[in-house]
Amino acid sequence: MSKEMGNPNNKFPVPSVSIKTAHTGATNKANALGMRTMQERAYAKRGEQYLLIKSPPASGKSRALMFIALDKLNNQGLKQALVVVPERSIGSSFSDEQLTKFGFYWDWTVAPQWNLCNAPGADEPRVAKSKVDAVRKFLQSSDKVLVCTHATFRFAVEELGIEAFDDRLIAIDEFHHVSSNPDSILGSQLTEIINRDKTHVVAMTGSYFRGDGEAVLSPVDEAKFETVTYTYYEQLNGYSWLKSLDIGYFFYTGPYVNAIHKVLDPTLKTIVHIPNVNAREALKDKQGEVTKIMECLGEWKHVDPVTGFHLIASPDGRTLKVADLVDDSDPAQRTKILSALKDPAQKNNRDQVDIIIALGMAKEGFDWIWCEHALTVGYRSSLTEIVQIIGRATRDAEGKTSARFTNLIAEPAADQALVTEAVNDMLKAISASLLMEQVLAPRYEFTPKDAGPREGFDYGPEGYEKGKTNVGVNEATGQYHVEINGLTTPQSKEASRICKEDLNEVVTTFLQDKTSLEQGLFDKEHVLPQELTQLRMGKIVRERYPDLSDHDQEAIRQHAVAAMNVTQQAKLELSKAASNGEDEPQGSTALLDGVRKFVNVRDLDIELIDQINPFDAAYSVLAKSMDEKLLKQVQATIEAKKVSISEDDARDLAKRALQFKMERGRLPDINSADAWEKRMAEGVAALARYRAQAKAAEDKNNNV
Repeated sequence: MSKEMGNPNNKFPVPSVSIKTAHTGATNKANALGMRTMQERAYAKRGEQYLLIKSPPASGKSRALMFIALDKLNNQGLKQALVVVPERSIGSSFSDEQLTKFGFYWDWTVAPQWNLCNAPGADEPRVAKSKVDAVRKFLQSSDKVLVCTHATFRFAVEELGIEAFDDRLIAIDEFHHVSSNPDSILGSQLTEIINRDKTHVVAMTGSYFRGDGEAVLSPVDEAKFETVTYTYYEQLNGYSWLKSLDIGYFFYTGPYVNAIHKVLDPTLKTIVHIPNVNAREALKDKQGEVTKIMECLGEWKHVDPVTGFHLIASPDGRTLKVADLVDDSDPAQRTKILSALKDPAQKNNRDQVDIIIALGMAKEGFDWIWCEHALTVGYRSSLTEIVQIIGRATRDAEGKTSARFTNLIAEPAADQALVTEAVNDMLKAISASLLMEQVLAPRYEFTPKDAGPREGFDYGPEGYEKGKTNVGVNEATGQYHVEINGLTTPQSKEASRICKEDLNEVVTTFLQDKTSLEQGLFDKEHVLPQELTQLRMGKIVRERYPDLSDHDQEAIRQHAVAAMNVTQQAKLELSKAASNGEDEPQGSTALLDGVRKFVNVRDLDIELIDQINPFDAAYSVLAKSMDEKLLKQVQATIEAKKVSISEDDARDLAKRALQFKMERGRLPDINSADAWEKRMAEGVAALARYRAQAKAAEDKNNNV
């Protein structure tokens, strides 16, 4: 956390997430076969029929797929491999690679006619016939590898049927584009392929969640996949150069072009994403906006005839090279700029370009290793998109020691009558920063108290101590072992897998729940933490995993709440220490020190964790970055929307009340001084009212 937190006039961005890395260099070290850590981990599971690789941008997923696919083609009897990418520009990630040069057994080769991402013509039904014909010819040939887009693959499956892909490998890149929703064609086709069970599938993604809150896979299909997880924590800690990453938001008033100079540092290699022309922040003149941004950088000179970059003389005497990816009026000029940015000869040239200004481009799969700052105006369409944009800045490159992501969000004007849209954007920005905090945190292994030490974990100078709440760290795997008194442990294999692999997906769904965010941040006086941690999170887990037992659902709920609250409370402890003048912990153990501070001041148990508002830390950042009058206005807006207990919540509260009765021998008292006991009693009363109303309506209908 930044020590300089007061920000009444929005003079600087507020880092809501700030991490320091160990920069061990492990990420970039290769084994005897030329594989980096993540690739080696994935290759160890190469025999699995269904494999899901969750790994951050720039961790080497495309090459991991090459290793696995070549083994399946040469050792596992598969006929061919089809690599499926979301857009044509990403197809270049799967170009020829001389893997034998680094010690592997085979080279990766894609014949030019089978890289359909390079073929002319759009990926839409009217003009995709030739590409579907190409897929048909490939399947009939003896060649081994084809690369195409998700769209081409969808059309090919519709035309050729799923049987055509038997005994082949389908590798789906950026897997979060798939959805379990029946309306998702690719998702439905994948379900059919899995049900037929004659194809191998490797799925790869850097963000295994979707912006619309839909599940990527159904629980039934997901259970068939073996998962390889390589976390952001491991990735960043293993870098050779990058030492720190800041993620924050900056509230501004007036036109954004008049405020952007406060956060656009021309000495940093930056990608600026301007808002969509229909967004609230947009000035409805995208090219005019680009011109204004360039004017704040310095004096425009001319356009470089070779690269198409704008050359701008900055006040400090440098010549800035700016790539404009917003202007699409001249296709030839746009192609020239894109070709210059993708020029392989310039990949390691830090001075090739300084600033890239984009609208819909330079996000997913865009590889500019020198990017130090991803600056985004306005909230983007989804949390997934934010994660992808942040990924542009988290590449490791020689001499690049820090990276940052800044989201410019328009403040709701204090005199504005309707602030709903502005508040929504603000909530989404906070949600994105909380999600990234969870994504960047180490993976937790939660166990009940006195479960015993875990192999490979360091429990500090005193070691593991029976009878105490222990916290251990495994530096090699990037995991923390945290003991929690009274924790419910999963019983089924699937629930155990979810608690181990998928807590971030559960937390993401919670963070995308607008009601939870609104109430947790701005209606703290009227909303009890348990309404968020028990009712809202409980409902999310039940809806996400309806086939699991009540016991397993409760175990997942507790683990997900613990993952959020332990991280948030650790952050608050570090923030308190900084404001008290203590030295902030540095390096990759900073969060661990915060976790230990949080654990050491109390005996950690699940009841305590359920009594913590998951948004406390986010609110403390927000309160220091917003004008007090405006903050109160937003709180009033949210409080005005407060509704009485819904029937679903009443039912959940009644269940909690029954649990309370089993533990205490009495029902909750509606006059209790304990707010949560009182709320449970209100839920029981509300449920009785709902049932009485339903019975009255039924009796009335029977008497008609």
